[in-house]
Amino acid sequence: MKKPPDLVKRLFSRRTGKRLLVSMAALFLAFLFLNWIFPLPDRIEYSTIITDSRGEVIHAFLTSDQQWRMKTDLSEISPLLRRTIVEKEDKYFYYHPGINPFAMVRALFKNGWRMRRTSGASTITMQVARALEPKKRTYWNKLREIFRALQLEWKYSKDEILQMYLNKVPYGGNIEGVKSASIFYFSKNPDHLSLAEITALSIIPNRPSTLVPGKNNDLIVEERNKWLREFAREKVFSEREIADALKEPLTAVRGNAPHFIPHLAWKLKKQGTGDIIRTPIELNTQRKIEKLVKDYSRQLALKNIHNAAVIVINNATHQVISYTGSADFKDTTDGGQVNGASAVRQPGSTLKPLLYGLCIDEGLLTPKMVINDVPVNYQGYAPENYDRKFRGYTTMEFALEHSLNIPAVKSLKMLGKDKLIGKLAVCDFGQVRKDQKKLGLSMILGGCGATLEELTGLYSVFANEGIYYRPVYRIDDTMQVRKERYGDTAVHVRHGGGQRILSPAATFMINETLSKVNRPDFPLNWESTMHLPKIGWKTGTSYGRRDAWSIGYNKRYTVGVWIGNFSATGVPELSGASVATPLLFTVFNTIDYDDDQPWYSQPKDCDLRIVCSETGLPPADHCTNLVTDYFIPLVSPSKKCDNMQEVMVSPDEKISYCRLCAPPSGYKKKLYKLIAPEMKEYFEENGIAFQQIPKHNPQCEKVFREGGPVVVSPANGNEYLISKKDPEPLQLRCRVSNDVAKVYWYINNKFYRSTPAGSRQFFIPEEGPVKISCTDDKGRNRDVWIRVRYVNL
Repeated sequence: MKKPPDLVKRLFSRRTGKRLLVSMAALFLAFLFLNWIFPLPDRIEYSTIITDSRGEVIHAFLTSDQQWRMKTDLSEISPLLRRTIVEKEDKYFYYHPGINPFAMVRALFKNGWRMRRTSGASTITMQVARALEPKKRTYWNKLREIFRALQLEWKYSKDEILQMYLNKVPYGGNIEGVKSASIFYFSKNPDHLSLAEITALSIIPNRPSTLVPGKNNDLIVEERNKWLREFAREKVFSEREIADALKEPLTAVRGNAPHFIPHLAWKLKKQGTGDIIRTPIELNTQRKIEKLVKDYSRQLALKNIHNAAVIVINNATHQVISYTGSADFKDTTDGGQVNGASAVRQPGSTLKPLLYGLCIDEGLLTPKMVINDVPVNYQGYAPENYDRKFRGYTTMEFALEHSLNIPAVKSLKMLGKDKLIGKLAVCDFGQVRKDQKKLGLSMILGGCGATLEELTGLYSVFANEGIYYRPVYRIDDTMQVRKERYGDTAVHVRHGGGQRILSPAATFMINETLSKVNRPDFPLNWESTMHLPKIGWKTGTSYGRRDAWSIGYNKRYTVGVWIGNFSATGVPELSGASVATPLLFTVFNTIDYDDDQPWYSQPKDCDLRIVCSETGLPPADHCTNLVTDYFIPLVSPSKKCDNMQEVMVSPDEKISYCRLCAPPSGYKKKLYKLIAPEMKEYFEENGIAFQQIPKHNPQCEKVFREGGPVVVSPANGNEYLISKKDPEPLQLRCRVSNDVAKVYWYINNKFYRSTPAGSRQFFIPEEGPVKISCTDDKGRNRDVWIRVRYVNL
C-alpha cells in the first residue's frame, strides 16, 4: 500500500529537520571540544602606562618585545571612534557571529573570477584572531582564523572584541594600537580625536610601510579624504561633519613617548599594579616643582650639595599630586635616577612633633610644662643638643620650637619607645617596623630609618586633625586593615582609610607651636614671606649633616623636602633650617600663593587654664608667676605645683630641720625652691646662683636613710674597654641633694678621694670587676659595679 504524497512530504520534512538539528548539535559539540583542546591564545601584553589626574598619559614603558602597545579602555572608545572604525572595516560587525558568510562568498567569487585577490572577507573579529596568532596567508590558516574568530565571539562581547582590535592594529614600526598611535602622532588620548584624525588612523594599518605620518602626510590626506567622501555617500556622518573633516590639515609627526614623573613611574611599575596605572599627579604642578628643584639644586652645587626630593600631598583627598625623586633624572653624574623620595635616611629631629603630641595625649605634658634641659646619661647613652649647650629649665613648646634633644629623649623615656614605634608603624614606617627590636631612645634624634614618603604622610596627620590617611599614589587604591603588635602595644594598621594617631587637642597644640615664625630654624635669608601662606613646619638634620629635612603643612597641602647627597657625603653647610626650608617656602609660594584660609581652630576637647610658669602645673598658693596654657580636661596633669618646700631652719638659717629632729622652739619656717640634683649640678657648672637649703641637722638620724648620692659616671653595669698602650682614666661624677657639700669615693672598698659635691674626679681602674662607692657628708652611700677590660687598640 502506497503512502499518500502529502504524508511522504511531511515525513521527509521531519527527517530533514531532525538531521539538520543533529548536524548542528554535532557541529556545536565539535566546536566545544576543539575549543577545549585548542584554547584561544588571547593573552595580550600591553605597555605599562601612567596617567595623571586628568587621565592623560604622562609615562609609558615598552613591552618585553619592545613594542609600544598601549591599552585602550572601553571608556576611551568614543562613539565617533567606534562608528568610524566599524563603518570602514566591518559594517555588519554587530550582526554576524564572527564571520560574514555573504562577504566570504562574494570575495570567493570576485577573486576566482579575476584570478587574483581583489576583495577581502575578514571581519574585525577575524582580524583580531589573525593579530593574536599571526600566520602565513594560506587556506588552512584561513580556516584556523575562522575557528579562532568563532572562539572570540563565544568568549567575548562585541565591544571587547572591538577593544582588542583597536589595541592590536599595527601602525608601522613598533607602534601597535590606536592609543599608541594617538599618543605618538597626535599627543592626545583616542577619545579626544577628531573625525579627520580617526579616519587618518583607520587607513594606516592597511599600508603601514607606505603611509607613515610625518613622511607621507599628503598621501594620507588623499586616502583619508576618499574615505570621508565614501562616508558622505553612505550618509554615515552629516555634511557639516564631513566638510569640517575634509578641511582639517594633517600635521601628524611621530613624537616621543611621555616620560614625566620617572621615579614614581618606575616605583609603581615595580609594584605590578596593571597595564594602566592611574595617578592623582597634577602635571602642571609637577612640572613647576621639578623646575624649582632643578634650579635650586644648581645653586647648592657650589656647596657640594647635589640632590633633592619633594613630595606634595593634597590634604583634602590625601592624594600625592607631585612627586620629584631627584633634581634631574637624566643626571648620571650625581645619581639622578636614584629615588630620593623612597630612599631610607636618618630623619633627624622630624619625629619630635609626633612624640610631644603622644605625650600630651598620655597626660605627661602640656605646652607650658617644664622639662630640665641638662646632661643625662641612660646606661651609657648621653645625648647632646645640636649646639652642645644646655638651657636648664625649658618648656615643652620651647623645646619643640628650638628642637632641643635632651627634652625629647627625656620625653621618649617617659612615654616608652614601644608606643612611638607602634604609631610610626600605623603610619607605614617600614624600616622602623623592621628594626623595632633594635631601636632605642636615640630614634627620636634620628637613630632610625625613614623615607620622605613616610615623613610627608606622617605630617599630613597634623593637617587632618590627628588622623593618618595613607598617601594615595594610585587613584584606585583600596583600604586594607590588619592588626599588628609593637612591643607591648597592639595597633590596628589601616591602609587606605583613616586611623587616629593624635587627639584633635594634641594636634592643635602642636600646630600652634609649629606655626610660629619667631623660631631659630626660620631661614634668615628668606625674602618672600609677605605672600607665604600660614604653615606649620619642622626641620631636621641627620647625624654628620648628611640629610636636611623640612616638612610643612597647612589646610590644603602637606609638602616634604629632602636635600643631601645620594652618596651620603656630609656637608658642613647642610641643615634643615638653612638649606631645606627655603625650598619648602618656595614650593608653598608656588602652589598656594597668598592663601588666606583660616588656620586650625581650637577643638572642643582642648581648653585653657592658668598654670605656674616655673613648672607648667596648676598654681599653688605660693605661685606668683602665672601664664595661660592649653590642656585636655581629665587627661592633662592636674597635680598642683610643688616646686616650693616649706623648711624649718635655725634663726641664722644655717641648719635645717625635719619633723623628727626639729626642736620644740627656736626655729622658723621658710620657703625654698626644690631643685633636682641634675639642676643643682647644672647651676654649679654654669656659675648660676641659687638658694640652697641649709645643711641638715647633723644630729638627725633620718639623713642616713633617704636622699643618697646618685653615681652618674661610670654607669652601673657597663663594660669599659681601655687601651693597654695608652690607658685613659674613667670619670667619677655623682649627683647629690641640695644640702650636701662633700662626697667621699671608694674603689673596691678602699678610700680613694674626698671631693666637693658636683666636682669631677678621674681614676685608672684595674682589670676585671670594679666596685665604686660614693658616700656623702651625711653618711649616705651608693654603690655601682662595672667591668674593665684592657685591649690592644
